[in-house]
Amino acid sequence: MARGAKDVAMDESPIRQCVILAGGMASRLGALAETTPKPILPIGDRPFLAWLMREMIRFGIDDFVLLAGHLAERLRDAIPAIRRTLPAAVGITVSEEPERAGTGGAVFHARDLLAPRFLLCNGDSLFDCNLAPLLGAPPAGLARMVLRAIPDASRYGVVTLEGERVTAFAERPAQAGPGLINAGLYLMSREIVAHLAPRCSLERDVLPALAARGAVRGMVASGYFRDIGIPADLARAAAEIPRQLHRPALFLDRDGVINVDHGYVGTRARFEWMPGAKAAIRAATEAGLHVFVVTNQAGVARGFYDEAAVTDLHAWMVAEVRRAGGTIDDIRFCPTHPEGSVAAYRRESDWRKPGPGMILDLMRAWEVDPARALLVGDKESDLAAAAAAGVRGLLFPGGDLFAFLAPHLTPHTQMAEF
Repeated sequence: MARGAKDVAMDESPIRQCVILAGGMASRLGALAETTPKPILPIGDRPFLAWLMREMIRFGIDDFVLLAGHLAERLRDAIPAIRRTLPAAVGITVSEEPERAGTGGAVFHARDLLAPRFLLCNGDSLFDCNLAPLLGAPPAGLARMVLRAIPDASRYGVVTLEGERVTAFAERPAQAGPGLINAGLYLMSREIVAHLAPRCSLERDVLPALAARGAVRGMVASGYFRDIGIPADLARAAAEIPRQLHRPALFLDRDGVINVDHGYVGTRARFEWMPGAKAAIRAATEAGLHVFVVTNQAGVARGFYDEAAVTDLHAWMVAEVRRAGGTIDDIRFCPTHPEGSVAAYRRESDWRKPGPGMILDLMRAWEVDPARALLVGDKESDLAAAAAAGVRGLLFPGGDLFAFLAPHLTPHTQMAEF
């Protein structure tokens, strides 16, 4: 069956690449990481990197570059196990530094692999936040970094933010008190390579100098954070992360829920957003829910448009949602109909609602508990599909989707930050 596009243009070019710093020595973990790189230590039933990459896929990332150093071969050997747990097919490339190069040096040595704009993150920490505002931000400066506001920043170096401009990096404050700290997530321009050296630190050498020139932007986000740098935190991550990232899910029908149903909508010209649709999806994203779209598209079987047109329309739709600060994690559509005029699509399918196939496929891919899922549709066939999948269904009568959904968007309970 057809699968929906998750990766789309935002601004002039989509952010589809995530570069992950995965070459640290992990000396504080002692024997736990003696023969295993820290980013692939087991967290529940999979390597830590698999959880991190799973989150990035939610926001359209499908190309990963792992910056390796210490035990690089062990990292390469773990890639098949990582792939088996991911909800979608992705590209994974390993860039091995020729010597201990520091965080900036690792990026420098991968310069020929970098996209024009890319996400950069640490391979030993996870910040469960809404990445859409970061990835949807227009190009500005050489780097945009995510900051966390914490009540006591005395254990950390702090960042000064004026508007959206990062103006300074400072050592640990002398006294306890609130402050902004680096979350280890950056949106970067490939042009930053001109400011790197074969051996350098992003945090100590590069970003402070660029901030002094006004070339670094910042945004504050909140959410669950965990690193795995010491044995106690690794143990906490193993207990917490699987519970945190097995999210509740919101399934949305498309025509009549996300957009006004003008009948066989297959192009942008005929697509009209339902009032409150983008706000509802952003609210669901902010609440920590997966957002999935499941839609019958019999217009393909009837010859009104082809699958490529549906995929293109969905790509645009997802881009618009991300510009509005939310995300659609994944999409399934069913192009078949038993009375279709196109022979290749003239058949029954359990993916076609009221069949539950699309819902079940997404629940398998993303490991969703049906008891923690909700489907919103505008037809009885939508509710029948939900019931067949063991999912609660709500009939949307039209009007403002955000106003309708708001009472049902219970925030996913997030664990304490520390």
